[in-house]
Amino acid sequence: MEQLSVLATRKKKSSVRLTKNSKLIKTIINAIQEKKGENIISLDLRKVDEAVADFFIVCEASSQPQVRAISDFVEQQIKEKCDEYPYHHEGKKNLQWVLIDYVNVVVHVMLSETRKFYKLEEMWSDAVAHDHEED
Repeated sequence: MEQLSVLATRKKKSSVRLTKNSKLIKTIINAIQEKKGENIISLDLRKVDEAVADFFIVCEASSQPQVRAISDFVEQQIKEKCDEYPYHHEGKKNLQWVLIDYVNVVVHVMLSETRKFYKLEEMWSDAVAHDHEED
């Protein structure tokens, strides 16, 4: 749960509102898919007043090396294609749950067991969810 605590300590930027079709979101989802991330869900938090970001993108990996591969590739692709760097990232030592914070979009790469335990989708059930397995 410590990954969520970092989100509570900062405000989201309201100057740039993203859409679900933004280049940043598409690039993140494509990077996750390329590294075989599973059960990819985006949560549209724009209408949730308490939200600290516009979108959460959540996926799972079957092993710690895959968590690292996905998170590293997301960061690399965002640098190359969007010229953006994370505001913050966390969890790269334990590789159970890596959080990559791009301020308005927060990426959560989790082991399957960790995702089942924390149930982010249930915590943010007011958000509109979109499944990206078929995209």
